[in-house]
Amino acid sequence: MLWLTGDPEADTLLSENPLALLLGMVLDQQIPMERAFAAPFALKERLGGTLDPAAISAMDPDALVEVFSAKPALHRFPKSMSGRVQEVCTTVATDHGGDAAAIWSSAPDGKALLKNLKALPGFGDQKAKIFLALLGKQFGVRPPGWEQAAGPYGEPGSFRSVADIDSPEALIKVRQFKQKMKSEARAALPAGS
Repeated sequence: MLWLTGDPEADTLLSENPLALLLGMVLDQQIPMERAFAAPFALKERLGGTLDPAAISAMDPDALVEVFSAKPALHRFPKSMSGRVQEVCTTVATDHGGDAAAIWSSAPDGKALLKNLKALPGFGDQKAKIFLALLGKQFGVRPPGWEQAAGPYGEPGSFRSVADIDSPEALIKVRQFKQKMKSEARAALPAGS
């Protein structure tokens, strides 16, 4: 089972529901990782106990913004991120028969899987590579060439991203890596920047 939120129910949902996992990754931006990945569980509760991509896709956008904005808000930017979630759900519903896992199970190799992920709304190159590594490292989704397609995130024991978090100790290692990267980036800035 995943260890991303610190909440056993939310982590169980992420481990068992491909759409919840995908939406957690969508929301993992400009808020703490734990909050982003816990949001699909809260969204499911607010929507009456189900996460149905077709139903979310068909919702009135303003109604979905209200769901996201209810306290505690599901994201720091409820309007834009509810829109992004709705876009992803529309893609899952229309292009993948309502099955989020079809995005990765249909890929013959890592390159195709990366292409599938990058085609999703809100998935740039880095987010797609991190999610590909998460699928490979924690869910056994390992089409040929997946590690190369995931880039450095696919390296065993790299502790670079959410893909490597499977325990409280791993979370600490990932946070230390990210702090080191931020420090190095700041040190590389020209004086006075």
